[in-house]
Amino acid sequence: MEQKTSNVMRLSNPTAHAFSVIGFITLMLLVFGSIYYATVAVEYQWRWFKIPKYFMYQENITLYAETDGEIESITPDKDKFNIVIQDEYGKQTFTVPKNSFDWDEGDSIFPGDIIAQYKGVWKPGLMAMGLWMTLKISFISTILGILLGIIGGVARVSNTPVLKWSAITYVEIIRGSPLLVQIMIFYFVLGTTINKILMMHGFSKINPEWYGIMALSIFTGAYVVEIVRAGIEAIHPGQVEAARSSGMSYFQCMFHIILPQALKTILPPLAGQFINLIKDSSLLGMISIRELTKATREGITTSLQTFELWILCAILYLIMTFTLSMFVQYLERRAATK
Repeated sequence: MEQKTSNVMRLSNPTAHAFSVIGFITLMLLVFGSIYYATVAVEYQWRWFKIPKYFMYQENITLYAETDGEIESITPDKDKFNIVIQDEYGKQTFTVPKNSFDWDEGDSIFPGDIIAQYKGVWKPGLMAMGLWMTLKISFISTILGILLGIIGGVARVSNTPVLKWSAITYVEIIRGSPLLVQIMIFYFVLGTTINKILMMHGFSKINPEWYGIMALSIFTGAYVVEIVRAGIEAIHPGQVEAARSSGMSYFQCMFHIILPQALKTILPPLAGQFINLIKDSSLLGMISIRELTKATREGITTSLQTFELWILCAILYLIMTFTLSMFVQYLERRAATK
């Protein structure tokens, strides 16, 4: 009797595989071709050459004369020059690089004259600072979210009412309200109150980014609680009984026996949650934190490079989330081999 070939086996056929690859390449060409056609059809002046300055740039420094005066002396100082100007208020000394000025001793200076013009040190651009802030906030929020999630997940499966009910209340309140609302409450309500108390006692105010980190950590932790709970409940109850009968306490059993095994189950949903955290950090621009999205908006406001900067912003988010996804897949393979 002829055995029927499954759909999976058909797709495993070399010819079918080749056609699938050709189909994928064709689809990608159509997508990118459509994007290219759209960019050409739109009457927009693309200025990609200006993008590098949003990552690193050299500051243009121009020194102007403020009063009438005369150049008294120009003396070398290592790789720079000291220009001494005598005016009605006394002597002023400007230390500037070589070839940044066109003056001789005895020349007269008038208000508004350019004393020297040169390039300053390299500085991080707007997008680089926004990217760093997003990475910093996401990393700290991820660590705190994991800690909250593990503690809450263990409490969620506990038989102790105060632990279990507290964890349930935390999860339901946080997951039942929008993240943007929580950010506003943390910053404008809790932040204002805490900062006033600190200033009353002579302490400095807490930076707004920490209230943003607090909001993201607590929001992410609520979802991690349910992920950890599902992972713990996937472990056979007999292992808990065996660990308890060997003399382990409840928390020793959880952290030494159950959680290491549950890690294999919870890694994929954890990755999805932390990818969402990176994207959710864009909401912190609402409380004046210059993360990547807010930096993009500021760049667009000053340069009107709308398309270039939004596309660049999307690519940077994609790089961050894709890197995190690859890292979690690596951890999954490592955990599967143990």
